[in-house]
Amino acid sequence: MKLPATTPASISFRTRLSISLAVLLMVISVPVQFFNQPVAANSFEERIKALEQDISRYESEAAVLAGQADTLQREVARFNAEKATIQAQVNLNQARYDQLVKEIAANEKEILENRDGLGTIIADLYIGDSISPIEMLASSQNIGDFLNKQEFRTVTRDELSSTIAKINDLKKDLEKQQVDVVNVLADKTQQRNVLAAKEAEQQKLLNATRGDEVAYRNLSEQSQSQKLQLQREQQAAIEAAIRSAGGGGRAVAGDPNKGGYPAWLANSNYYSPLVDPWGMFSRQCVSYTAWKVFQKNGFMPFWGGIGNAKQWPGNAQRSGIPVSTVPRAGSVGVIMAGQYGHTVWVESVNANGTVNISQYNFFNAGGSGWGHYSEMFNVSPSAYDYYIYF
Repeated sequence: MKLPATTPASISFRTRLSISLAVLLMVISVPVQFFNQPVAANSFEERIKALEQDISRYESEAAVLAGQADTLQREVARFNAEKATIQAQVNLNQARYDQLVKEIAANEKEILENRDGLGTIIADLYIGDSISPIEMLASSQNIGDFLNKQEFRTVTRDELSSTIAKINDLKKDLEKQQVDVVNVLADKTQQRNVLAAKEAEQQKLLNATRGDEVAYRNLSEQSQSQKLQLQREQQAAIEAAIRSAGGGGRAVAGDPNKGGYPAWLANSNYYSPLVDPWGMFSRQCVSYTAWKVFQKNGFMPFWGGIGNAKQWPGNAQRSGIPVSTVPRAGSVGVIMAGQYGHTVWVESVNANGTVNISQYNFFNAGGSGWGHYSEMFNVSPSAYDYYIYF
C-alpha cells in the first residue's frame, strides 16, 4: 500500500532534467546491490515513495512539454499554410511575368513589321524625297489618278503611323506592368523566405521540445519499472508467507460486487489512484480493508501518512484497538512480510480453523496485474501475523 506523495518545489527545467538523468544512471548502475543487500522495510518504503515522486514529476513535465509541442506543431502548420499561399502567389506572378514578356516580344515584332510595311507602301506609292509631286503627276494617267495616289498615300501613312503609335503605347504599358509584376514577385519571394526562416526556427524548437518530452517519459518509465520490481518482491514475500503457513485456496475473482467496495474507488486508475476518506490510495489492500471496517462499524480511523499494511497493528494498539494472533470473522488480517505488508478482510473462520478472506491488490487475482478484488478460501490462519478486532 502506498500513501499520497508530495511533489518538491520545482527548479529550472534544464537543471531538473540533468539532475534526474544523473540520478537515474546512478540507480540503474547498482541494481544488484540494491535488491540483494539486507535493507530495513522503511528504506524500501522511502525508496518507493521517492520513485513515485519521480514518476509524478516526470509525467507532469512530460505533459507540459507535450502541450507546448502541440502548440508549436500548430504554429509550424500555420507557417506551412501561409508559405504555401505565398508560393502560389509567387507562381501566379511568375506566370503573369512570363506572359508579359511574351506579349512585349510579340508587340516589338509587330512594330517592326508595321514599320517595314509602311516603308514598302510609301516606296511603292512614290513617297520619298527624290519624287516630287510634278513627277508623280507626270507619271499619272490623269488628274484623277494623281489625286487618288496622293490621297491613298496620305491615308495609308496616317493609319500606319497611328497603328505604330498604339503599339508603342501598348508596349510601354506592358513594360510598366512587367516592372510592377517584378516588384510584386520580389516582395512575395521575400515574404516566403521570411516565413521559411520562422518555420525552421519553430521546427527546431519543436524538435527540442519533443526530445525533452521523450527524455522525461523515458525517466518515468524507468522509475515505474523500478517501482514494479519492488512491488513484485512484496508479492513474492506475501506468497512465501502463505506457503510457509501451509498454503490455502487459490485466489479467485469471487463477489462480482467486489465486497461492496465503492465504485468511485474500484473504477479509479490504479496508476493514478485516488485518495480514499481514510488517507489510503484506491485499489490498494488497505483502502479495501478500511472500507470494510467502515462498512461494519460506521467508523474507520484516518491513518493517512501511517497507512502501510504493516503499520496497522501498531496504529491499532496506539488507538486502543485489540490486536490478536487468533482469527475472527469481521477482523483484519495482516501479513508483515515484504516492504509494505498486506491486509485482508476475514469473511469467516472454518471449523478446522482455516479462514476465508477477501482482499484487494493480490497480484494476478481477480484480474491481470495489481489492483483487483479477489477472494481466497481455507487459508491457514498462521499465514497472517496479526488479526485486528475493529
